[in-house]
Amino acid sequence: MTGKARRRILCPILFLSILLMAACNRQPTPTPVPVATPVVNPDTVPSRGSATASGEVVPAQKATLSFPTAGRVNQLLVDVGTVVAAGDPLAIQEDAATRAAVKRAEAVLFQAQAQLAALVAGPRPQEIEIAQAAVDGAAAQLAQLTEAARPDAVAAARAELTAAQAALQQLSNGPREAERIAALADLSNAKAALQQAQSAYNRVSWRNDIGALPESRQLQEATNNYEAAQARYDALYADPAADAAAAAQARVQQAQATLDQVLNPGSDNQVAAAQAQLRAAQAQLDLLTAAARDEVIAAASAAVTQAEADLAQAETALANLTLRAPFTGTVTTLAVNAGEMVQPGNAVLTLADLTRLRVETTDLSERDIGQVAEGQTATVFVEALNTEVAGTVLRIAPQASIIGGDVVYTVIIGLDEQPLGLRWGMSVEVDVESE
Repeated sequence: MTGKARRRILCPILFLSILLMAACNRQPTPTPVPVATPVVNPDTVPSRGSATASGEVVPAQKATLSFPTAGRVNQLLVDVGTVVAAGDPLAIQEDAATRAAVKRAEAVLFQAQAQLAALVAGPRPQEIEIAQAAVDGAAAQLAQLTEAARPDAVAAARAELTAAQAALQQLSNGPREAERIAALADLSNAKAALQQAQSAYNRVSWRNDIGALPESRQLQEATNNYEAAQARYDALYADPAADAAAAAQARVQQAQATLDQVLNPGSDNQVAAAQAQLRAAQAQLDLLTAAARDEVIAAASAAVTQAEADLAQAETALANLTLRAPFTGTVTTLAVNAGEMVQPGNAVLTLADLTRLRVETTDLSERDIGQVAEGQTATVFVEALNTEVAGTVLRIAPQASIIGGDVVYTVIIGLDEQPLGLRWGMSVEVDVESE
């Protein structure tokens, strides 16, 4: 039965009720007046299995969206009425600190992966060579401290010390007389040879041909010899340089230390220290050449797994700072502005799919719910549009609601068509017909 037919049946009944109320308000009379009982046409009584209720138009899909973490809203990318697709960004929280956390997690993962790769690959040949050299050096040092002084080593050390001391003494005393005389003689001879070469060259210098070349070469050689003799003579009387004196003194000290070490073996403490150094060097070499233990590799692998999980968690936290559309729809409300702080769960906006509207009843009584079943046909009268739309019962709420003391059930009606102008929130009347 449609809503219009129901209203035609209710009008006579309402008229009779008004007459009865008027009769009750009159002053009583001595003679009782019989009250006429209205006769109801059986055809006007709703058939068994029908139900009537009010309702409203709602989207088939809607959601109130919020951020999972507290923070300041940095950007709002939509406005009321904006149509978005599933996955589109809607709002963004400040993310500088979270991006830094992602970078740190990436660095920790890289370090853990490098450590695991190094354990699996083993040491490089250069590292083994360095460790072997350390072992050899420590062994030589220990042998030098523990072996008795060899005669040849003592003789060599004494000879080096004598030579170093003689060189230092000669540098301090200056040249000997014989050296001075020899240097002066060399200088005089070089000067005389230079003068002879100069005279010979002067005799042929006027010639501008190849015949003057021998005299020219002789003059050049005599000049070089004279300058070298002069330099040797000057060096004998020059003050020794500071660097030369320091080097000679350092040579003497080193020679003396070598002789002392050869003559005097190491003390017990020195020997013990050398032995410890050798053991440490050998242990380092053994560690490099031995394969990594299974438990060490397992621990390094676990560190990589943990670092990967931490990075994934940081990336998820960064992704959660962008609020995205869970489905295609229209933004219907905005609850915040850019720059505001929001707490977890605070509503940011409402998104609804306005292309698929349906009806939800608001006052279907518990007395009528037994007449309704999923799949039944229904007639929906949209009051604002003054039009009827056919529909089907899609779902019945499993639990009742209490409205004004009445027990009611929500029934969802799917519309066979969506008339032009139908909007979210419009009031409707619903008739569910029995089969």
